[in-house]
Amino acid sequence: MQNPEGDEVWSNGGMTHFSERLWPSAWLFLATALVIPASLLVFLPINANVGVAVALLLYGACTGLLILAAPRIEVTDVALKAGRATLPLEFAGEASAYRKTEATAERGVRLDARAYLVLRGWVDPVVRIPVADDEDPVPYWLVSTRRPDELVAALERARPRTPGR
Repeated sequence: MQNPEGDEVWSNGGMTHFSERLWPSAWLFLATALVIPASLLVFLPINANVGVAVALLLYGACTGLLILAAPRIEVTDVALKAGRATLPLEFAGEASAYRKTEATAERGVRLDARAYLVLRGWVDPVVRIPVADDEDPVPYWLVSTRRPDELVAALERARPRTPGR
């Protein structure tokens, strides 16, 4: 597979078929900027310099945490990695993509409490990947992605290369 620059992408698990980082949307950074006037309201009566410093520090901390908490979704020759978890492709069932009202239903009324979730509120589409391991109590993974069709296609491309299939 090639990235937009035309280079092949490799990882420890072989070739990477799909990779995406679930970065926060721009509106979320604007929304967290509301911490600035809120902290100014609290600290300006005490000291103007302290108020400005605390406001900037809190906004920097909020944006830093948003960036650090952005999970990566990756499909390699051997596994699907979503956030901190790894699912060997030999146990990944046939994935399906959902958008808009169907995605809302998957995240809500159809959600199984045992499912492994990597969801971000600022990313609407989701992909559901059944877990085909009888010993695993997790029935499926539900993963947010901005490119659901590409993720499903990458899982299908990688599956034949999996030992045992």
